[in-house]
Amino acid sequence: MASLPELNNYMNQMWTDYIKMTPSAEKIYNLFTQSGENVLNDHIALRTFNHPQLGIHSLAQHFTKYGYKYAGEYFFKEKKLYAQHFQHANLNLPKIFISELELEKMSPFVQETLAQCVHQVSPAAIQNENFVFSGRHWTTSYATYLKLAQESEYASWVYAYGFRPNHFTVSINHLKNFTDIQRLNSFIKTNGFTLNASGGEVKGTPQELLEQSSTMAGEVPCQFGDGIYPIPGCYYEFAKRYAMTSGELYHGFIAKSADKIFESTNKQS
Repeated sequence: MASLPELNNYMNQMWTDYIKMTPSAEKIYNLFTQSGENVLNDHIALRTFNHPQLGIHSLAQHFTKYGYKYAGEYFFKEKKLYAQHFQHANLNLPKIFISELELEKMSPFVQETLAQCVHQVSPAAIQNENFVFSGRHWTTSYATYLKLAQESEYASWVYAYGFRPNHFTVSINHLKNFTDIQRLNSFIKTNGFTLNASGGEVKGTPQELLEQSSTMAGEVPCQFGDGIYPIPGCYYEFAKRYAMTSGELYHGFIAKSADKIFESTNKQS
């Protein structure tokens, strides 16, 4: 099994890739550290689709070799998504949340478009541990992106960006001055960032053992085969976990809350 320093280095590479696409996350991270906070990451989210070559396993394998183990599954009927999360015995390490688009439930257009993408990904690239932040491996067009987005925002996001962290997540439990999610949200908004308000700014309740909020993904210039166009990139999430009856913190996810968090990459009108 790979060592902890190697794993930390791997996570740092993922963070570097993520903040290149999400400068707002780095700004928020810096606001916390300037306030004297030590920011720990609750979880990292990745997206893919359930093609035999590129399902959840294609990304999870790069974490299981570091000691991560499967810890739960989630279903998103309306968005036609399935997800699993993985966690490490060292609970200070971020959980890994990997979702996939259920291709068999999509239109022939989405199935054929993403199948063409898969055929352009080499098996060697999937086995390379940098695959989880390797970006796009296929040719694209903005017109195809727009058509995919009409049916599935998720499909269009993966088509545009390929494989990379979709979001990192601040662990509210490890903050000193922002232990209340409402106070944290006010701090984020006061500093000029827009929160995802779908289903309310706070998703989940203490009774459900998890409260979450997130920024809306800012638009970034994306290079398509037919030009550069601004589209939503990645976002930053905030999560507060509560203790179960055993006294241990809940480490899972709430499907109906995550369903609304997915909408953080929706285009803002």
